[in-house]
Amino acid sequence: MELAHSLLLNEEAYNQLGEVQKAEFIFDWLRYLEKLLLATSKSDVKEKQKALVEQLLSLLNSSPGPPTRKLLAKNLGVLYSIGDTFSVYETIDKCNDLIRSKDDSPSYLPTKLAAVVCLGSLYKKLGRILVNTFTDTVGNILKAMKSAESQGRYEIMLSLQNILNGLGAAATPCHRDVYKAAKSCLTDRSMAVRCAAAKCLLELQKEAIFMWSTDLDSVATLCFKSFEGSNYDVRISVSKLLGTVLARAIISKHPGAAVSRQSIRRVSLEEVLELLGTGFLRGSSGFLRASGDMLKGTSSVSRDVRVGVTQAYVVFVSTLGGTWLEKNFATFLSHILSLVSQSHPKATQTQTDAVCGRRCVSFILRATIGGLLGEKAQIAAAKDICQAIWKLKKVVDAVMNDGNMEIRLGSTDVTASQHMLVCALQELGNLIYSLGTTAAPLLQDSSAGILDSVISVILHPSISVRLATAWCLHCIAVALPSYLTPLLDRCLERLTVLKSSPEAVTGFSFAVAALLGAVKHCPLGIPHGKGKIIMTLAEDLLCSAVQNSRLSAQRTQAGWLLIAALMTLGPAVVSHHLARLLLLWKCVFPVSPKDLETEKSRGDSFTWQVTLEGRAGALCAVKSFVSHCGDLLTEEVIQRLLPPLPCAVDLLTQLSSVLKTYGSTLKMPSVVYRQRLYELLILLPPETYEENFCAILKELAADLTASDIQVAASAFLLPPLCHQDDLVILSPLLQETDHRFIEEQLLLGNGIACGSLEYDPYSIYEKDVEGDSVPKPLSPVLSVISSAVKLFGVICAHVGEAQRLSILEQLLDSIKHTKGARQQVVQLHVVSSLSSFLKYLAGSKGNLGSEEMRKPALALVMGALESPNPLLRCAAAEAWARLAQVVNDGAFTAALAQVSFDKLKSARDVVTRTGYSLALGSLHRYLGGISSSQHLSSCVGILYTLSQDSTSPDVQTWALHSLSLIIDSAGPLYHMHVEPTLSLIIMLLLNVPPTHAEVHQSLGRCLNALITTLGPELQGNSTSISTLRTSCLLGCAVMQDNPDCLVQAQAISCLQQLHMFAPRHVNLSSLVSCLCVNLCSPYLLLRRAVLACLRQLVQREAAEVSEHAVLLAKDNREELTSDANIREVGLEGALLTLLDKETDQKLCHDIKETLNHMLTSMAVDKLSFWLKLCKDVLAASADFTTVTCVDTMQEEEGDKGDDASVLTTGNDDKSFPFTNPRWATRVFAAECVCRIINQCENAHSAHFDIALAQEMKKRDSRNDFLVLHLADLIRMAFMAATDHSDQLRLSGLETLLVVIRRFAAIPEPEFPGHVILEQYQANVGAALRPAFTSETPPDVTAKACQVCSAWIASGVVSDLNDLRRVHQLLVSSLTKIQAGKEALSHLYNESASTMEILAVLKAWAEVYIIAVERHKSHRQPLKTIPCSEESVRNGPHSTDGLLDLVHTDLSTLSRLWLAALQDFALLTLPSEFASQLPVEGGAFYTAETSENAKLHYYNSWALILHATALWLTSTGFVVADPDEEAAHLSRPVTPTSMCQGSSSGATVKSPEDVCTDRFHLILGISVEFLCSLRSDATMESITACLHALQALLDVPWPRSKIGSDQDLGIELLNVLHRVILTRESPSIQLASLEVVRQIICAAQEHVKEKRRSAEVDDGAAEKETLPEFGEGKDTGGLVPGKSLVFATLELCVCILVRQLPELNPKLTGSPGVKATKPQVLSEDGSRLVSAALVILSELPAVCSPEGSISILPTILYLTIGVLRETAVKLPGGQLPSTVAASLQALKGILSSPMARAEKSHSAWTDLLRSALTTILDCWDPDGTHQELDEISLLTAITVFILSTSPEVTTIPCLQKRCIEKFKATLEIKDPVVQIKTYQLLLSIFQYPNPAVSYPYIYSLVSSIVEKLQEIDKRKPEDTAELQIFQEGIKVLQALVAIAEEQHRSQLVACLLPILISFLLDDNDLGSATSVMKNLHDFALQNLMQIGPQYSSVFKNVMASSPALKARLEAAIKGNQESVKIKIPTSKHTKNPGKNTSIQLKTNFL
Repeated sequence: MELAHSLLLNEEAYNQLGEVQKAEFIFDWLRYLEKLLLATSKSDVKEKQKALVEQLLSLLNSSPGPPTRKLLAKNLGVLYSIGDTFSVYETIDKCNDLIRSKDDSPSYLPTKLAAVVCLGSLYKKLGRILVNTFTDTVGNILKAMKSAESQGRYEIMLSLQNILNGLGAAATPCHRDVYKAAKSCLTDRSMAVRCAAAKCLLELQKEAIFMWSTDLDSVATLCFKSFEGSNYDVRISVSKLLGTVLARAIISKHPGAAVSRQSIRRVSLEEVLELLGTGFLRGSSGFLRASGDMLKGTSSVSRDVRVGVTQAYVVFVSTLGGTWLEKNFATFLSHILSLVSQSHPKATQTQTDAVCGRRCVSFILRATIGGLLGEKAQIAAAKDICQAIWKLKKVVDAVMNDGNMEIRLGSTDVTASQHMLVCALQELGNLIYSLGTTAAPLLQDSSAGILDSVISVILHPSISVRLATAWCLHCIAVALPSYLTPLLDRCLERLTVLKSSPEAVTGFSFAVAALLGAVKHCPLGIPHGKGKIIMTLAEDLLCSAVQNSRLSAQRTQAGWLLIAALMTLGPAVVSHHLARLLLLWKCVFPVSPKDLETEKSRGDSFTWQVTLEGRAGALCAVKSFVSHCGDLLTEEVIQRLLPPLPCAVDLLTQLSSVLKTYGSTLKMPSVVYRQRLYELLILLPPETYEENFCAILKELAADLTASDIQVAASAFLLPPLCHQDDLVILSPLLQETDHRFIEEQLLLGNGIACGSLEYDPYSIYEKDVEGDSVPKPLSPVLSVISSAVKLFGVICAHVGEAQRLSILEQLLDSIKHTKGARQQVVQLHVVSSLSSFLKYLAGSKGNLGSEEMRKPALALVMGALESPNPLLRCAAAEAWARLAQVVNDGAFTAALAQVSFDKLKSARDVVTRTGYSLALGSLHRYLGGISSSQHLSSCVGILYTLSQDSTSPDVQTWALHSLSLIIDSAGPLYHMHVEPTLSLIIMLLLNVPPTHAEVHQSLGRCLNALITTLGPELQGNSTSISTLRTSCLLGCAVMQDNPDCLVQAQAISCLQQLHMFAPRHVNLSSLVSCLCVNLCSPYLLLRRAVLACLRQLVQREAAEVSEHAVLLAKDNREELTSDANIREVGLEGALLTLLDKETDQKLCHDIKETLNHMLTSMAVDKLSFWLKLCKDVLAASADFTTVTCVDTMQEEEGDKGDDASVLTTGNDDKSFPFTNPRWATRVFAAECVCRIINQCENAHSAHFDIALAQEMKKRDSRNDFLVLHLADLIRMAFMAATDHSDQLRLSGLETLLVVIRRFAAIPEPEFPGHVILEQYQANVGAALRPAFTSETPPDVTAKACQVCSAWIASGVVSDLNDLRRVHQLLVSSLTKIQAGKEALSHLYNESASTMEILAVLKAWAEVYIIAVERHKSHRQPLKTIPCSEESVRNGPHSTDGLLDLVHTDLSTLSRLWLAALQDFALLTLPSEFASQLPVEGGAFYTAETSENAKLHYYNSWALILHATALWLTSTGFVVADPDEEAAHLSRPVTPTSMCQGSSSGATVKSPEDVCTDRFHLILGISVEFLCSLRSDATMESITACLHALQALLDVPWPRSKIGSDQDLGIELLNVLHRVILTRESPSIQLASLEVVRQIICAAQEHVKEKRRSAEVDDGAAEKETLPEFGEGKDTGGLVPGKSLVFATLELCVCILVRQLPELNPKLTGSPGVKATKPQVLSEDGSRLVSAALVILSELPAVCSPEGSISILPTILYLTIGVLRETAVKLPGGQLPSTVAASLQALKGILSSPMARAEKSHSAWTDLLRSALTTILDCWDPDGTHQELDEISLLTAITVFILSTSPEVTTIPCLQKRCIEKFKATLEIKDPVVQIKTYQLLLSIFQYPNPAVSYPYIYSLVSSIVEKLQEIDKRKPEDTAELQIFQEGIKVLQALVAIAEEQHRSQLVACLLPILISFLLDDNDLGSATSVMKNLHDFALQNLMQIGPQYSSVFKNVMASSPALKARLEAAIKGNQESVKIKIPTSKHTKNPGKNTSIQLKTNFL
């Protein structure tokens, strides 16, 4: 193919190819040429132009296929537009000659067509240049059209469209001719030609004024005619034409728009609407020419005309736009409603017509009001609709008040208004539903009176209106949950009052049922008590039904309807009414068959009607119960449901005889009864009614083959039984489109009504399958069939084989015995039932049974495969495959396939060939690549042949579809066929005419399947693969150019697949441009394909996709639809706009996903862009918000100038890219803001650091950081949080919360000590205030509480007065909830108030926790450091201030917190304790709503627990006043008070008991939670729980409880061990270790206390007899599971080994020292290890002496192990924190009293000596451990020497080794080591026991003195040496101090010369280095101290050495002055150094 890529056609290469390859080669060359021409310079093109034109024209004669001719023409046009134009006339003549040619052979046709297409393209590109030739050309083309066949007519129309487009106004002379030609084509028998003609006329009307003035009527009539017998595409095209022309007619009224010189007929809006109305009502029969049957009143308008006109209405209004609609809405509304009024009896003469007419009207209203108007305009429209309802109601009232009964019922006015009312009410409902809570102002507006007007219509005499009203109320309740309960109350109240009016009973019961159906859409629910009221009312209605015969039918229906609707509330509510339901159910049927017989003989037709109604209602109620309350269906309940069933079935069998007896009025009720019974049986498990199988089967068979069913409604029966993928090859109506709502009626065929609510009032409480629109049940006659079909499948699968066989044979006979249309109906029903049976059987993995069974089944399926109904063939093909699946026998499957082969080979008719080819495909689908490759080859071969049968597009379509199924299922087996299949597909794509779109769609599916089969192989580089890849891309290119949208959708999904498998080979820019062009396509499936593809692309390369889209928009390609404004707002903005307009759920989901992916990968880089997008969307609704944010404007203007401007800019410029986005879009934008903030968190730190951000922005202005947009973030959150829409308020508050959490800590560089959020406190306050008003829903208030607490806790505001604003909001909500569950609003379910109460308590808990923490952190520093006065003054005030704020409410809060925790404890009890729970519920939840309440408790208990623990510790568990407390506590039911009767006097508890209860409550909740952590437990809860335990153990009383109860301690330790094992988070592990430490402390305190008291008690007795306290008693044994110490050891080992695996002897292979390299742990790791070591060092104190001996080896091993593993040398001689901890722990262990206790002394001494040996062994003589830090090890030795009793370290062998280590270390050259060694030696030398210190002194002093003298000789050069010298001198000074009198003089004599030698005289002092100066000062200072101390020695030395004396004196005198100044400063400078070194020592020595 590479050879095709040249400017001129490579003819050599071309001639060597075969036929198919030639076509491919040409197409590829033309594709390349198109790009190349645009990229080549003009001169080069002109040079080659002649040759190129020749080549292109010669191709005309090679009969090019449709895609090729299109490209060829395009290239010719481009070539002439770039190069010279003088030869263009020859080209045009040549084309005209080709068209004139007389050759009519099929082979010459492609050439003619190509010439036509070329002409179109040339004129389009060159336009006015060719103006002088065009009349001839047009004439020629039109002449050719007369003899052309459909393909020719199609191409000619499109060509004319292009010619008109190119010439514009210059084409006027031919307008009339073109118009005339197009008129005839508009009613052509070929649908494609009609579409093309519509496009041509659409082009024509741009310039041909007559079309929308003088000829307007005829254009309209013509379009109506065109709609007759049209398909979906024609309706789309023609309605676009009609709508546009009519819109032009109206727009042209404005002066200047019309050309003034022609006198134009003015057209008014009324006339245009009248025109459209005529089409809608009378169809194409026009105005006057009413045909005879019209006058006779038999004909109704054909549905396709009506649907077409409906679409034209929508196009008409959309073209005029939203603003026009706003202005003219009233006129428009009244016209649209009048379409279904009685003034046009034709439109509504039958119910079927009326239902369809109403659908159309609803569609028009929904598409215009819902699609074009913004929220404000929609609210205005709702008011208009409401006015219309009022007017219609007045008319009805006038008639109804007329006394004459006859007039009332027969009045036409009543029926006249009913359909208008239904449409108006449904639209009002939909409108309010889509507005959601933004409609609140509309309903509050008393002047509009929406609710009153709706409720007033409930009493309308027509049942349809009553149902529509109920549905409208349902929508209002779903949109505005706060109205649900009031509406329910109002309807129930009216229902009770007006019980005696039949209209009221049905109307209000419908309303109540609809409102109950709304509950599941409202998370906040309704009060639980409503269920009881409704149940009672329903019972009352049922019982009173018999009292009044006028009302019995209505009351019965109403009663059962209410019960059925009540069931939708779910098990929680229904369980309370179950017994009553079962009782009613039992009573509604006779007890025995005998009773049924007697019943039959009694009564009349009316009583039977009521009885059947009642029983059908009861069946429906039980069905509702079974489907909505599955959890309650226990064995017992099912047993109670069963008894009435046999009787119900008996009645079913008797219905026909009842009908005979009582006449045909019972026909409808009996059908409904059947349907209800069937529906219930389908839901019940079949075993429950198996004894009735026979009877039911008979009835089903009779229903399915009944003689009175006239209509074959295959469209509703079969689709569920076909495979979803196969429906594609049938009518496009089965596919999803935007017009599905109205197109459905065409699908069902003319005689059948589409679904409507009045057919089944019971569906009003069901959730509609299709989302939010009205439920549309089909009429009972149809639905009974579909239920029967389903039930047949179930029962047939459960009966015995003999029965199964007989029933199938019976059905087969019934088909044979009927004829004609009847036969088709019966066949349809029977085959549906069989399919249903096979589907059920396959699903339940059943088996068909013996061989006899196969015969009838096969006969039935084969009959259907040859049926003329395509849908039936499709279902039969599915059944054919299912049959093979359930027989499950290879031979049978092969036989089936063989039958198909034979039929396909012999048959010639389309029906058989299509049916059996699909059967082959289905067979493969269910049984995989069934078989051998030989079988596959024969399948593929047959389908190849069929797919090339150009005489029948249907056969091609079905065969190709089947082939795609085979490719899909064969998988790798198919590889050998890939190449031939691919070349077949390409050949067909290049040759099948574009008019056969369905063939192209099947080709697309085949290509898609092939690409999937090839998969990742497509990335390969071999020639075969690259050829395949090129062919795939070529196929996609052909499909992309196809005019049919579904084919384009296929192309996009193929490219999507290719992009997934071989991304490098798909040209992204052309793919993206194709996607952008189709983003707003009118075809839903194309838009879906576009978004599915985009979603995949942006996951990998979002930035590239976005750039390509913008570049494309900038090039301004004309195809880019105006809807997607990519140029200004980018692809992202275009997607947001689309999201706002789109209604399809799947599509919206894909758009959101795509935007999320784009945001994730690009938001950080394009920050301003994204934030501006979100802001524009949120601000576009700001006009609503202005009301609520007035107060903040003032505050802000005071605060900060630019903020006020932020608030006002929105209103100045109205050029928003987004006009009135819906609330859902705004919610999404708010969520995006949160996502952007999250994205920035993972990016550069400057996003959250204003100083850095400003600096980087200065450096490069392109840098952009989030913190610079803080004002915008706050503004957006504020706008969202104060909106009318509750969902948006929630999102806004969430955004605010995120902003507060992320930005709270960022300091404001301009005002040190402040943070940047401080300036926005007014905004935050203003955003929160509205959420605390009384009418705010609880979920919003709950969210706002969370934001309040976060704001207070964030510490942004330090001034108490400012904090009070927000604090006040929390206080107000606290007062509101104090009354507990009784006080809160009764609008919602009780669990909603639980949610609000807990949210408030949780918020307070968070504030309290923070207040306490701040208070602590400020108190601690006050103790240690004397602060400067300033901080003392401000500090405590601001920190305690917050605590003081909380303190005022603390008594209330603590009471409520404890009550909430008690509730939580009760709710978390396992289900077996349910019986013990309090009957009335807890403090904040009611027993009935406990399930829903649990969730809210789970969300908030943890912080409340922490706060309660803190409060209890702050009171130290001291109860102030026991009486008062007990009184408080007994209000919420406490676990302890539950058991005691309230009468007993002893309910008042002692303070001790109250404390114990509280202690156990907190401990119990914590342990219960921590011991079984659910996977969804949040980190926040775990941390809070652990902190609560810490707080609890901070005070003595709880510690004593834990200490004294060892089992409790062990339990806690085990739980914490588990937490540590299951949660990796270091913070959680640290918190757990802190609790462990506290438990050990508690145990220690307990042991100490016991020892103390024992000593006191046994003071007189002998010491030996004292019992041993502590673990291990007197044996030293620790029992796992019973021992606290053992549990602790386990836990610590777990932590240590996890951080340092080398400590595990199993791992290292030996318990001894193993040479591994020491390592530095992470900061978290170090903290954990240190914490564990602290705990280890505390353990010996909990043990008895014997016990301590047991654990000591372990503890020492671990401690020294940590030291060994982490002793890494750090720069500057620091010790790693773990080493420091292990030294500290060692010191703790070594100085333990156990080491000195007499019982354990000797054992300890031995163990400690071993430990010291281990440390000494760490210095390996062979030097492997060189990395170990000597300082750490020396310090450890020093700790041993200083902390143990002398006998441990003074045994000679150890002492000698220690001294050697010191000696060796002194020799190390590293100054840091030397300094540390001197420091350690100093501490040893000063040890009071001479036995320890003297050996060291003797061994080491001499070497120290030598060292110092050495330094003295070479004079120190740097500070390190200076420090060594200073430390050495300190050691000598210490020795002088310790030395005995007789040795001291020698030492001083050593010391003085060294010091004096460092003194400088005056001359040297000036020139000396700083080190020398420091030395001089140091020496002088020391000398001044030593002199007076040891004066005699000093004098002696001075006397013996005059030189020294002179030097000293000079120094003293010379520096007398400077010394005074220097000493203090030098002291200061050195202090820090000294301090740190000393501190380190004291740390662990």
